[in-house]
Amino acid sequence: MEDFDFEEERIKQEISRLDSKRVLLQFPEGLKREGPRLAKMIEKEGALPIISADPCYGACDLATSEAELLGIDLIIHFGHAKLLKHERIPTVYVEARATVVIDETLEKAFHLMEKWNKIGLATTVQHVQTLGHVSETLVRSGKTVVVGDAGQMVYPGQVSGCDFSNVRSIESAVEAFLFIGGGRFHALGVALATSKPTIVVDPYDRRVFSLEEDANKILKQRWACIEEAKNAETFGVLIGLKSGQKDIDEALKIKEMLRKSGKIACLFALREVLPEALIEFPSVDAYVNTTCPRISIDAFSKFKKPVLTKREFMVVSGEISWKTLLNRGLLEK
Repeated sequence: MEDFDFEEERIKQEISRLDSKRVLLQFPEGLKREGPRLAKMIEKEGALPIISADPCYGACDLATSEAELLGIDLIIHFGHAKLLKHERIPTVYVEARATVVIDETLEKAFHLMEKWNKIGLATTVQHVQTLGHVSETLVRSGKTVVVGDAGQMVYPGQVSGCDFSNVRSIESAVEAFLFIGGGRFHALGVALATSKPTIVVDPYDRRVFSLEEDANKILKQRWACIEEAKNAETFGVLIGLKSGQKDIDEALKIKEMLRKSGKIACLFALREVLPEALIEFPSVDAYVNTTCPRISIDAFSKFKKPVLTKREFMVVSGEISWKTLLNRGLLEK
């Protein structure tokens, strides 16, 4: 894939430096096609490569347990920046920076930003190296540009699927956000986390578009989900088993809140929050998801019962109002 830098020489150097004998390659969906090519390269270095074919949703989803089962001595994790402070197995993060040129597509975005002067920038790790150039281009056109750095992400302006702290830190200082990157997933998170207009510059498809309609549709869906859950008597509290998503303390806190309010609550532990798994428990009226909050939102139509985020549960329990939820941002880490 010519649009990304896979840092092949660095991979070779790390394998040699660590004297790795068995290497696990882990990719997000869009990069998996490179697995066989990179495995062939690694095998020439004298190590045994194994490609993880399971879905990978981010650096919170590091394949540590799988690596331990396979006797892996090095994980090479592609497409994300480091998230976990400590890894049980040595891990090399290859961020797969994009090499695609964005200038032509960026020019198309100016007509969508005409009514705003103060613009916040956001992107994924693949495009953080472009933010300086994008900022200069916008400033030359008369815009005031702000890039957030809340200290939780590796790079200023960077967002992940569930961490929007950088954009949250500057939302009061900007009128709209410009997101650089492919698809809608991360950009939609910016819109939902800040309730600000969000324009996408997609350099792969060479198009620009607004996410206002998408964000409004999701807000209506989440409101309906909360209203349905208010009538629930039996709740399932979901505990994620992935290394960066496990929050058993929060799950226990929610279970106790439900008990005090006279509701029945059961704890469920699972690696993948899938509709097929939850449908096996027909007596449960609604779920509270303490794993990745994007699962509740992006897979809304697939679930037969309400699957609330932690913050949405606070609305159901009466701890906060819907308005307060929107002010704080629909998404939280």
